[in-house]
Amino acid sequence: MFRHQGKNRTSKHNLRLAALLSFVAGIVNITGVLSVKTLTTNVTGHFAFFAEEVTKHNYQAAIVFLIYTLFFLAGSFTSNFLAEVVSKKNQDLFHVAPITIEIVILVSLGLFGMQTDFYLFDKKWIAFGLLFAMGIQNSLVTKISQSTVRTTHLTGLFTDLGIELSQLFFYKKPEERKSLKTSIYLRLSIISFFFLGCFMGGFIYGFLALKTLFIAAVFLFIALYYDYILLNFITIKRKKINFN
Repeated sequence: MFRHQGKNRTSKHNLRLAALLSFVAGIVNITGVLSVKTLTTNVTGHFAFFAEEVTKHNYQAAIVFLIYTLFFLAGSFTSNFLAEVVSKKNQDLFHVAPITIEIVILVSLGLFGMQTDFYLFDKKWIAFGLLFAMGIQNSLVTKISQSTVRTTHLTGLFTDLGIELSQLFFYKKPEERKSLKTSIYLRLSIISFFFLGCFMGGFIYGFLALKTLFIAAVFLFIALYYDYILLNFITIKRKKINFN
């Protein structure tokens, strides 16, 4: 799911990646909205709010919205920078550092985000942390899937889905329709799992509050551990083949 790139990557790899990480993004999205009343999986709306506050000459609030976008950008930069550094040493492990950092951020915010002193001091730091984490995730997914999969926002997905649904009326060749249907299924899966994450996260938030982020972190950890076990299995299998 994480390791395969380029020609070695199949639609099944992208589907697994899309389902898991869009589900995680859905949980993070609703948790951010319910806890700090802020969208934390994309920055499109923050630019609009930034412009609104500037026109009102409310520069302090405008700076906050600008910082939101910069934290998302910083997460994206950090993710790809670490992936590039690690891939030069071990191509199979380039995804580990970004995912690990995302897990650490989610767990840390779940543990300490709602503590009275921290929360009352400035709950915007919760939004900053979640935006940074989602920047990490979006960058990594984009790199792995070569821009085929996006998991933290739906605007582009609905646009692509609308285009591809219309193309069903014009694509007649079997190979074209097969490829088109695979792409449509992938986008529907991302949208569905994002919504599922939002609904489940919203329900769980009523019981766990910000600790709902633990659920997202657990799914990421399971995926990372599964990928690690699979890598070891493949390595052992290759050694046996070479030995024989």
